[in-house]
Amino acid sequence: MEKIYKQCQSCGMPLKKDEKGGGSEKDGSLSKMYCSSCYQDGAFKNPQMTLREIQKLVDDVLKNEMGWWKIFRWLAVKQIPKLARWKTN
Repeated sequence: MEKIYKQCQSCGMPLKKDEKGGGSEKDGSLSKMYCSSCYQDGAFKNPQMTLREIQKLVDDVLKNEMGWWKIFRWLAVKQIPKLARWKTN
C-alpha cells in the first residue's frame, strides 16, 4: 500500500494547500510526495538546495508572505529535517 503524505516532503507545505494539487512526475501524473513549488516533471526544481537554504526560504515565506509569528515559523522550520528529502538515516 502506497503511503499518503499530507505535506510536501521537501518544504513541509500542506499538499491540500498547493494550488496545483502537488508537483508533477515525468509522466505528467501528480506527485504524492512533493508540492509544485519544489517538484516538477519528476525532479526537484532546485536540486542543489541545502537543508539550511530550504529552512531559510520557508521561514522567509511564512514571515513575509503569510505574516506568521516567530514561534509558529520556528515550529514549522524545525520539522523540515524530518521530511523524506532531508532524512539522512
